[in-house]
Amino acid sequence: MKHSNKILIIDYGIGNHQSVANALDFLGYDFELSGELKAIREAAAYVLPGVGAIGEAMKNLQQRNIIEPLSQEVLGRKKPILGICLGMQMMAEFSEEGGHHPSLGWIPGRVVKLAPESGYRVPHVGWNTVHIHQRNPLFTKVDEGANFYFDHSYHFVCDEKYVAGSCSYGGLMTSAVRKDNIFGVQFHPEKSQNNGLKVFRSFFNYVEDLQRSEAYV
Repeated sequence: MKHSNKILIIDYGIGNHQSVANALDFLGYDFELSGELKAIREAAAYVLPGVGAIGEAMKNLQQRNIIEPLSQEVLGRKKPILGICLGMQMMAEFSEEGGHHPSLGWIPGRVVKLAPESGYRVPHVGWNTVHIHQRNPLFTKVDEGANFYFDHSYHFVCDEKYVAGSCSYGGLMTSAVRKDNIFGVQFHPEKSQNNGLKVFRSFFNYVEDLQRSEAYV
Protein backbone atom coordinates (compact mmCIF):
# COMPACT_ATOMS: atom_id res chain seq x y z
CA MET A 1 0.00 0.00 0.00
CA LYS A 2 1.43 3.38 -0.98
CA HIS A 3 1.50 5.89 1.87
CA SER A 4 0.97 9.61 1.75
CA ASN A 5 4.11 11.59 2.49
CA LYS A 6 2.14 14.58 3.67
CA ILE A 7 2.74 16.03 7.12
CA LEU A 8 -0.24 17.56 8.89
CA ILE A 9 0.22 20.56 11.16
CA ILE A 10 -2.92 20.31 13.27
CA ASP A 11 -4.89 23.54 13.27
CA TYR A 12 -7.23 23.79 16.24
CA GLY A 13 -7.49 27.55 16.51
CA ILE A 14 -4.68 28.08 18.99
CA GLY A 15 -0.94 27.81 18.63
CA ASN A 16 2.07 28.90 16.66
CA HIS A 17 1.06 27.20 13.44
CA GLN A 18 2.61 29.70 11.04
CA SER A 19 6.06 29.55 12.62
CA VAL A 20 6.04 25.77 12.34
CA ALA A 21 4.76 25.99 8.77
CA ASN A 22 7.57 28.39 7.89
CA ALA A 23 10.17 25.98 9.29
CA LEU A 24 8.77 23.00 7.37
CA ASP A 25 8.53 25.09 4.22
CA PHE A 26 12.17 26.11 4.61
CA LEU A 27 13.13 22.43 4.93
CA GLY A 28 11.15 21.56 1.80
CA TYR A 29 8.58 19.21 3.31
CA ASP A 30 5.14 18.49 1.88
CA PHE A 31 2.72 19.58 4.57
CA GLU A 32 -0.82 20.79 5.17
CA LEU A 33 -2.27 23.01 7.89
CA SER A 34 -5.71 21.73 8.81
CA GLY A 35 -7.96 20.25 11.47
CA GLU A 36 -10.33 18.54 9.05
CA LEU A 37 -11.15 14.84 9.32
CA LYS A 38 -10.04 14.06 5.76
CA ALA A 39 -6.62 15.64 6.36
CA ILE A 40 -6.20 13.74 9.62
CA ARG A 41 -7.03 10.42 7.95
CA GLU A 42 -4.72 10.97 4.99
CA ALA A 43 -1.62 12.35 6.71
CA ALA A 44 1.52 10.30 7.24
CA ALA A 45 2.55 12.14 10.41
CA TYR A 46 1.49 15.04 12.59
CA VAL A 47 2.83 18.12 14.31
CA LEU A 48 0.73 19.37 17.24
CA PRO A 49 1.89 22.90 18.09
CA GLY A 50 0.58 24.96 20.96
CA VAL A 51 0.87 28.13 22.98
CA GLY A 52 -1.47 29.50 25.63
CA ALA A 53 -3.68 27.77 28.20
CA ILE A 54 -4.35 24.04 28.14
CA GLY A 55 -8.01 24.41 29.11
CA GLU A 56 -8.76 26.43 25.98
CA ALA A 57 -6.61 24.14 23.84
CA MET A 58 -8.40 20.96 24.93
CA LYS A 59 -11.77 22.67 24.53
CA ASN A 60 -10.88 23.64 20.97
CA LEU A 61 -9.78 20.10 20.11
CA GLN A 62 -13.07 18.76 21.48
CA GLN A 63 -15.28 21.33 19.75
CA ARG A 64 -13.58 20.66 16.40
CA ASN A 65 -13.99 16.88 16.85
CA ILE A 66 -10.26 16.29 16.46
CA ILE A 67 -9.48 14.11 19.49
CA GLU A 68 -11.18 10.85 18.46
CA PRO A 69 -9.95 10.63 14.85
CA LEU A 70 -6.46 11.77 15.78
CA SER A 71 -6.29 9.22 18.59
CA GLN A 72 -7.37 6.50 16.16
CA GLU A 73 -4.54 7.39 13.79
CA VAL A 74 -1.88 7.85 16.48
CA LEU A 75 -2.82 5.05 18.89
CA GLY A 76 -4.49 2.67 16.44
CA ARG A 77 -2.48 3.06 13.25
CA LYS A 78 0.70 4.15 15.08
CA LYS A 79 1.29 7.23 12.96
CA PRO A 80 4.07 9.45 14.37
CA ILE A 81 3.24 12.73 16.06
CA LEU A 82 5.41 15.52 17.43
CA GLY A 83 3.93 17.80 20.08
CA ILE A 84 5.52 21.20 20.62
CA CYS A 85 5.38 23.09 23.96
CA LEU A 86 1.68 23.05 24.90
CA GLY A 87 1.24 20.34 22.26
CA MET A 88 3.59 18.15 24.28
CA GLN A 89 1.82 18.97 27.55
CA MET A 90 -1.53 17.92 26.10
CA MET A 91 -0.13 14.40 25.66
CA ALA A 92 -0.08 13.93 29.45
CA GLU A 93 -2.94 12.48 31.46
CA PHE A 94 -3.83 15.81 33.03
CA SER A 95 -2.59 19.33 33.65
CA GLU A 96 -2.75 21.42 36.82
CA GLU A 97 -2.75 24.68 34.88
CA GLY A 98 -5.71 26.72 36.10
CA GLY A 99 -7.27 23.75 37.88
CA HIS A 100 -7.37 20.08 36.90
CA HIS A 101 -7.67 19.51 33.15
CA PRO A 102 -7.86 15.97 31.74
CA SER A 103 -5.67 15.83 28.65
CA LEU A 104 -5.12 13.37 25.81
CA GLY A 105 -3.60 10.73 28.11
CA TRP A 106 -1.20 9.34 25.52
CA ILE A 107 1.84 9.37 27.81
CA PRO A 108 1.49 8.60 31.54
CA GLY A 109 2.31 11.73 33.52
CA ARG A 110 1.07 15.12 34.60
CA VAL A 111 1.81 18.76 33.89
CA VAL A 112 2.61 20.95 36.90
CA LYS A 113 3.74 24.53 37.48
CA LEU A 114 7.46 25.22 37.43
CA ALA A 115 8.89 25.66 40.91
CA PRO A 116 12.58 26.35 40.37
CA GLU A 117 15.11 27.35 43.01
CA SER A 118 15.25 30.96 44.15
CA GLY A 119 16.62 33.29 41.52
CA TYR A 120 14.99 31.54 38.54
CA ARG A 121 12.05 33.31 36.96
CA VAL A 122 8.74 31.83 35.91
CA PRO A 123 7.89 31.69 33.08
CA HIS A 124 11.06 30.08 31.82
CA VAL A 125 11.86 32.14 28.73
CA GLY A 126 15.05 31.91 26.72
CA TRP A 127 17.75 29.53 25.61
CA ASN A 128 18.73 26.43 27.54
CA THR A 129 20.96 23.42 27.00
CA VAL A 130 19.16 20.12 26.42
CA HIS A 131 20.78 16.94 27.69
CA ILE A 132 19.91 14.01 25.45
CA HIS A 133 18.61 10.81 27.11
CA GLN A 134 17.39 9.06 23.94
CA ARG A 135 19.26 10.10 20.82
CA ASN A 136 17.09 8.25 18.32
CA PRO A 137 15.11 9.45 16.57
CA LEU A 138 14.44 13.03 17.74
CA PHE A 139 18.06 13.98 18.35
CA THR A 140 19.82 11.87 15.73
CA LYS A 141 21.28 14.95 14.05
CA VAL A 142 21.70 17.06 17.21
CA ASP A 143 24.98 17.44 19.12
CA GLU A 144 25.07 16.93 22.88
CA GLY A 145 24.90 20.27 24.66
CA ALA A 146 22.80 21.95 21.97
CA ASN A 147 20.69 24.95 22.98
CA PHE A 148 16.97 25.38 22.33
CA TYR A 149 14.45 28.15 22.93
CA PHE A 150 11.90 27.74 25.76
CA ASP A 151 8.83 29.75 26.76
CA HIS A 152 6.63 28.10 29.40
CA SER A 153 5.42 28.13 33.01
CA TYR A 154 4.44 24.46 33.35
CA HIS A 155 6.36 21.25 32.74
CA PHE A 156 5.74 17.55 32.11
CA VAL A 157 6.43 15.16 35.00
CA CYS A 158 6.63 11.51 33.95
CA ASP A 159 8.51 8.26 34.42
CA GLU A 160 12.15 8.43 33.38
CA LYS A 161 11.59 5.80 30.68
CA TYR A 162 9.58 8.36 28.69
CA VAL A 163 12.17 11.14 29.02
CA ALA A 164 14.04 11.74 25.76
CA GLY A 165 15.73 14.94 26.90
CA SER A 166 16.06 17.15 29.95
CA CYS A 167 17.44 20.52 30.96
CA SER A 168 18.43 22.28 34.16
CA TYR A 169 16.48 25.36 35.25
CA GLY A 170 16.66 25.65 39.01
CA GLY A 171 16.22 21.88 39.04
CA LEU A 172 15.95 19.10 36.48
CA MET A 173 13.11 19.48 33.98
CA THR A 174 11.84 17.23 31.18
CA SER A 175 12.42 18.88 27.81
CA ALA A 176 11.49 16.00 25.48
CA VAL A 177 9.37 12.85 25.79
CA ARG A 178 8.78 9.71 23.78
CA LYS A 179 6.41 6.76 24.01
CA ASP A 180 6.56 4.55 20.93
CA ASN A 181 5.43 6.73 17.98
CA ILE A 182 4.47 9.66 20.21
CA PHE A 183 7.00 12.46 20.71
CA GLY A 184 6.98 15.83 22.40
CA VAL A 185 9.38 18.70 23.02
CA GLN A 186 8.90 21.44 25.59
CA PHE A 187 11.10 23.85 23.64
CA HIS A 188 10.21 25.49 20.33
CA PRO A 189 12.20 23.91 17.49
CA GLU A 190 10.68 26.42 15.06
CA LYS A 191 12.33 29.21 17.09
CA SER A 192 15.58 27.37 17.87
CA GLN A 193 17.42 28.18 14.65
CA ASN A 194 19.65 25.43 13.25
CA ASN A 195 19.29 23.04 16.20
CA GLY A 196 15.51 23.21 15.92
CA LEU A 197 15.65 22.46 12.21
CA LYS A 198 17.81 19.43 13.03
CA VAL A 199 15.09 18.14 15.37
CA PHE A 200 12.48 18.46 12.62
CA ARG A 201 14.80 16.76 10.13
CA SER A 202 15.51 13.91 12.56
CA PHE A 203 11.81 13.35 13.25
CA PHE A 204 10.78 13.36 9.61
CA ASN A 205 13.66 11.08 8.62
CA TYR A 206 12.19 8.67 11.15
CA VAL A 207 8.77 9.06 9.51
CA GLU A 208 10.25 8.34 6.08
CA ASP A 209 12.07 5.27 7.40
CA LEU A 210 8.77 3.96 8.82
CA GLN A 211 7.07 4.40 5.48
CA ARG A 212 9.84 2.59 3.62
CA SER A 213 9.59 -0.34 6.02
CA GLU A 214 5.76 -0.29 5.85
CA ALA A 215 5.62 -0.25 9.63
CA TYR A 216 2.02 0.93 9.45
CA VAL A 217 -0.63 0.58 6.73
